[in-house]
Amino acid sequence: MSKALMMNGLTVPVPVIQGGMGVGVSLSGLAGNVAKCGGVGIISTAQIGYQEPEFGEHPIETNLKAIAKHIRRAKEIAGGKGAVGVNIMVATRRYQDYVKAAVKAGADLIISGAGLPTMLPSLVDKSRTKIAPVVSSIKSASVICKLWDRKYKRCPDLMVIEGPKAGGHLGFAREELEKITDTEYEKEIQGIMEISQEYGNKYGYHIPVVVAGGIYEGKDLEHALRIGADGVQVATRFVTTYECDASDDYKQAYIDAEEKDIVLVQSPVGMPGRAVNNAFIQGNGKEKSENWKCHQCLEKCNPEKIPYCITDALVNAVKGNLDKGLIFCGSNAYRAKKMEHVSEIMEEFKTAAGMCE
Repeated sequence: MSKALMMNGLTVPVPVIQGGMGVGVSLSGLAGNVAKCGGVGIISTAQIGYQEPEFGEHPIETNLKAIAKHIRRAKEIAGGKGAVGVNIMVATRRYQDYVKAAVKAGADLIISGAGLPTMLPSLVDKSRTKIAPVVSSIKSASVICKLWDRKYKRCPDLMVIEGPKAGGHLGFAREELEKITDTEYEKEIQGIMEISQEYGNKYGYHIPVVVAGGIYEGKDLEHALRIGADGVQVATRFVTTYECDASDDYKQAYIDAEEKDIVLVQSPVGMPGRAVNNAFIQGNGKEKSENWKCHQCLEKCNPEKIPYCITDALVNAVKGNLDKGLIFCGSNAYRAKKMEHVSEIMEEFKTAAGMCE
């Protein structure tokens, strides 16, 4: 029997969370199938409504409606198994409305990073939705736990530790990403676990810790469990699955990538990110088109100063227009050599969890 992941009354059989990937990479198709296999399927709310006809004129309102649609679809696919949650970036414009929409739609879990989710507890009050901050350092874990304790008299239901090998926007300075070693970062993980234990003891509840970034195969889960984590968050591995919501061309870009093709880029939102090197990156994103229109994705984006629109770049990529798209990925994307089914990957992780009993 594998080790279950227990989150303050919410239990899933396999200690694997599928990471949220926007725009449009992890929607109801992927999340529902991960949950169906006993894990936690996560829908990214980042421009989640991009496929809807109303998105161009009313992006935020369309996204809020799409949250409910995708949570419902994912739960139908899951058939009552596992759990279905969402990833909502703190940097999202009208963040509070996104959280409220997810709670109303019955999300089992909200994972929130790209900033510290200082107000998250107040937005899920009196609901059964569990909440998990994404932290990358001892400092950020301490700050969020202290604040939630003081202001809301509660602690996280789960903590996601996102390391330097993760994909997409990263919570590290570029210099840190280029220098930090696995051994050094494991010390940070241990420190975060100590904070988790401290606040868990205060509230009489074990706060599970899940590690993310560079997790690709069963042995990575085994290692995480051995150093004291309760599970892992996996994103990149699930991109090259038949059930992933991205286009086939997007998935093929991962399969075709070599290790040298995985590069660090500077996003127009001011954060470093990891992506597959392509014509778009080599052209520095090029200039915004004459018909460019703001899609209201981020709270602090200045449309006048950015070289290109992050929404347009990610939408182009997920649709398969790769030469005009930004293909975010984790450090292990080059290891993808074939298409797989979600069930095959989950079976691998389930076996690994059982070996660590």
